[in-house]
Amino acid sequence: MSNPKLKAPPEDLPFWKRKTLAEMTAPEWESLCDGCGRCCLNKLQEEGTNRTFYTDVGCKLLDGDTCRCRDYSNRRAEVKDCVQLTPRNINRIVWLPPTCGYRLIADGKDLYWWHPLVSGDPDTVHAAGVSVKGKVGASEVDVPDKDLEDHIVSWPLKWPKGAKGRR
Repeated sequence: MSNPKLKAPPEDLPFWKRKTLAEMTAPEWESLCDGCGRCCLNKLQEEGTNRTFYTDVGCKLLDGDTCRCRDYSNRRAEVKDCVQLTPRNINRIVWLPPTCGYRLIADGKDLYWWHPLVSGDPDTVHAAGVSVKGKVGASEVDVPDKDLEDHIVSWPLKWPKGAKGRR
């Protein structure tokens, strides 16, 4: 009879629990994205600090219904300040939301129940209230930079109620 308190052999653990970020394959790395779209909201940084203010203004490529990029493979050519996350820069990017799968794994934490890698369903990120679905107020093409301060919101830096539960 097996002892349920014994940990699973390493080969039985999901890749994000047995590999470092640098050891992950490109598809594994990409799958850490939960599809929330929070990182695709326009952000303002306070001068002289790393304090980040999120807005409800989405990148011109953000689809507010699917919370995905409309042209992911060409995003960096189309959006000059689009940041490509890598194992090398993940710890230097201070504006990632606390719910971000990349941020969680980089900080030595586990993914939550709503992450598609855990749930097996890409819609749980929306059901848990983690995604930007229904929360994007405008596209950056419609809001001049000078007006971004009028669109500052606090919810992207917070955990939605119930999103931390159900481990």
